[in-house]
Amino acid sequence: MAKSHCCFCSMQCGLEIEVGDGEWTAKPRKDFPVSTGRLCQKGFQAPVHVFHESRVLSPRKQLVTEGEQSGEWHEVAWSSALEQIAQDIRGLQTKHGKESIAVFGGGSLTNEVSYLLGKFARIALQTPYIDYNGRYCMSSAAAAGNKAFGIDRGMTMPLEEISNADCLILAGTNIAECQPTMIPYVMAAKKRGAFIVTIDPRNTPTSKLADVHVRLQPGFDSIFVNGLLHVMIEEELIDASFIDARTAGFDELKEAVRSFTPDRVEELTGVVAAVVRTIARKFASSHSGIVLTARGVEQQVNGVENTLNYMNLCLITGKIGRKGCGFGAVTGQANGQGGREHGQKADQLPGYRSIAEQSAREHVSAVWGVDAETLPGPGVSAYELFEKIDAGEIKGLLVLGSNPVVSSPNSSLVKQALRKLELLVVIDLFETETARMADWLLPGSSFMEAEGTLTNLEGRVFYRERAMQPPRGNPEDYQILCTLARLLGRGAYFQYEKAEDIFNELRRASAGGKADYYGITYEKLKANNGVFWPCPDPSHSGTPMMFSESFAHPDGKARIHSIVPKLPAEPVDQQYPYVLTTGRLANHYLSGAQTRRTEPLNKKAPQPIAEIHPSVADRLKLKLNSRLRLTSRRGTMIVEVKVNEGIHPSTVFLPFHWGDELSVNQLTVPALDPVSRMPEFKLCAVQMERADSVKEAGAYAEIAAERQS
Repeated sequence: MAKSHCCFCSMQCGLEIEVGDGEWTAKPRKDFPVSTGRLCQKGFQAPVHVFHESRVLSPRKQLVTEGEQSGEWHEVAWSSALEQIAQDIRGLQTKHGKESIAVFGGGSLTNEVSYLLGKFARIALQTPYIDYNGRYCMSSAAAAGNKAFGIDRGMTMPLEEISNADCLILAGTNIAECQPTMIPYVMAAKKRGAFIVTIDPRNTPTSKLADVHVRLQPGFDSIFVNGLLHVMIEEELIDASFIDARTAGFDELKEAVRSFTPDRVEELTGVVAAVVRTIARKFASSHSGIVLTARGVEQQVNGVENTLNYMNLCLITGKIGRKGCGFGAVTGQANGQGGREHGQKADQLPGYRSIAEQSAREHVSAVWGVDAETLPGPGVSAYELFEKIDAGEIKGLLVLGSNPVVSSPNSSLVKQALRKLELLVVIDLFETETARMADWLLPGSSFMEAEGTLTNLEGRVFYRERAMQPPRGNPEDYQILCTLARLLGRGAYFQYEKAEDIFNELRRASAGGKADYYGITYEKLKANNGVFWPCPDPSHSGTPMMFSESFAHPDGKARIHSIVPKLPAEPVDQQYPYVLTTGRLANHYLSGAQTRRTEPLNKKAPQPIAEIHPSVADRLKLKLNSRLRLTSRRGTMIVEVKVNEGIHPSTVFLPFHWGDELSVNQLTVPALDPVSRMPEFKLCAVQMERADSVKEAGAYAEIAAERQS
């Protein structure tokens, strides 16, 4: 019986897994504190995809016919495959330079593999071009945390503090579907009498728990929050002593929100002025309170500013760093927190150090045993990396544990770019939509086969043991990278016998950085069911509650930011009058590569269904079994439709877990936040119409079903 963790969301619930004779059992762990002995439907089914018949079990090279990929694969021995890949990389770099190769990682990899992937890019490949799918998930919240608090840890407090809050504001987060085992903490607060506010364009299972649900159109968050801040300041519901002693920037905020009266906010957003006053008064006057945000707020071109404004609510009321108080950006991916801390981001080195800072470069290069001057500089963000490929600047790409053809905005450009590559290597469990375009497809390690550590949404680092050996004696992901490094002549820097060796090097590389793991060891993690970072010394017990005494800026003060609301990148107009927003379903995870192959989950949601308001359905003259055509400036698709009174009348919602003709990212806009480089997934101007004919819709459905199978 192995003590493992679910491979899906950022809760990382504890699992007990037993494997034998081709069968497995999985049940919740009672001793892991985060999930309080519970699992959601995905957790109970987590091992299913590991044994799926379509899993890639040996290296494959795609056959080429008349210069075109054939879609047929030829199995190759590991040694031959890795030698050929290394030879191809060397050839491209000799011809086009070191920067002609790029790396794209994932937010579900262990800390060890995340760290190693960043080191592999900068030491083995000597390229600046590495980024990962976490750029699409948490980058706006991360940038806001650094700006406001001086450090980015998704949640400033442990989950248990939610239960102690007297008021909860949940903005752009549907935790009942995305992090279901987090709901017991919310219910415990509700049982104590907590006042709960949800802010979302849809009436979701989460909003049904709320005392007040604000059905806010996407793109209006900062206007709405400015209204809350206005009421708190005008009615003197602020914590003046906390503001004076522990923050900077309040006077500027006071002036910035002066004109955002509740009446003006109602005029701009449709949210009734009395509701604005009620929420502001309730949060400010409560003894304790927590604000939680997620992708609904952050996946916008103004995502950093939106998040900063929600942080302002905590800062001007002094609700941070004490019991029942704090701010939390609810991480989406399994290791979205740890994955961005140790080198997968284009501008970061391990420990959340900036690759542009000389002192950071010197510290990490000393750990790696190289000259700091030989380290590449900053690269570019995820979507910009594909633009560079499309422009011909990058000739080769290694993708590990990600499916960017489905997860990237404006996915037609991403596919177009990948077709131009001279070398595409994908390491994954399955022939995903991205892997289908690869020259080489190498078997990846499942969560049951890879020992290592992860960091959950609280900032709790924990150890996940191996539940079974990789099939056919395949190497683990880290071993593939180490072998490639050796074949590229850089093997001396990648001498590891086990995952723990990598973690111990990570500890040294992170020492003294913002995300300091130096005091964390495997032994400590096993003994304590996890340790909160920062943990700077082996005698240190970790930091569950952040900012009790000071913030991470040099003067110890948090920064209050005055936000001037801005328009989205693509406002609606007469031609494209509706707002398309995207999100998750309870049955699926990310691009669906695992959950679409988990039959008990997939049969509950086998295809995306658009949600629209009844008034829109009437306007479009939709009939029973009608399909809906969605068209943006980048593409068009036809989907099933569901009428939902709980959605904002201007908005259509579509989940993003499917590829090809069913991928909503055919439509989404690639506009990026100027700070975080986060794409605007939550706002896209579209036109909607009933599919012209049953014949057209049926043919489209046939093609889509064939693709998905």
